Amino acid sequence: MIDWLISIEGTQTGHKLALFLALLAAFLHAVFGALQKGRYDPWLSRGAIDGSYGLMAAPIALFVVPWPEPFMWPIFAGAFVIHTAYKFLQAMAYARGAYTVVYPVVRGTGPLFTVIGAYFIFNEAFTWVQWLGVGVLLAGIYGLAVYNLRTITEGRETMGAALVLAVITGCGVALYTTYDAYGIRATADPFTFLAWFFFIDGLVFPVIATLRYRSMLEKPPLPPLFRKGMLGGVIAFGSFGAVMLATRLDKVGEAAVLRETSTVFAALIGWLMLGEKSGPRRIALMGLIAVGAVIVEMGG
Repeated sequence: MIDWLISIEGTQTGHKLALFLALLAAFLHAVFGALQKGRYDPWLSRGAIDGSYGLMAAPIALFVVPWPEPFMWPIFAGAFVIHTAYKFLQAMAYARGAYTVVYPVVRGTGPLFTVIGAYFIFNEAFTWVQWLGVGVLLAGIYGLAVYNLRTITEGRETMGAALVLAVITGCGVALYTTYDAYGIRATADPFTFLAWFFFIDGLVFPVIATLRYRSMLEKPPLPPLFRKGMLGGVIAFGSFGAVMLATRLDKVGEAAVLRETSTVFAALIGWLMLGEKSGPRRIALMGLIAVGAVIVEMGG
């Protein structure tokens, strides 16, 4: 499996697999975001999810995959710092704003700066057609955020702070996407990077969630939260693992842009699962996102 993945890096087969993985990551990431927003405090949700995937990754990292090369430990330390900061910002944004407004802003900011970062770090250059696709996709994503902002009635007093945090969080998305792409390309075995990443990344937020839970006057029941955490942990493996593998197999910028079709899936989840209303304008904007992704893919 590992030898085969390495053999198709940079090939047409690798490109097709990366396309599938990026779209799979888009769907799973939207589900992951909805789980974190949901009816539970986002700090508790994140702690339960992180703790679950950290525990699941531990035996794989320690006993199954090859141990990381010595030069990988500073890379893991950098990933730990970047992802922890990103998750703090994301939880703060979700705690202050509606999911269907915050999520599109976060996801729309990320791919633009990822494409720029991939140019400088990996020497990847988009064609003018692909840049047109990026523009169309971002117009749809930000248009969806503006539309949702106009329709919400609750929590408007904190929405300004939520939007600022969402933009900063989007920059964090770009940073961790390019950094993780560098990390998974640096090691010989991509599954070594994935296993140790999830193991290390799951250490902090369970502690934060525990402290927050103890300070709550009205504590939510733990069994449903743990079940949510286990489900989120499995989804995280699929979502983040898929896009990381896609960035190793093919272009980082294209994988990042295609993943942001997650906004379409997020809008559908918000409508079907969270009871948020939809309409023809929102559907048109979601179609614009999809068209932008197709242009990026065809333009390459």
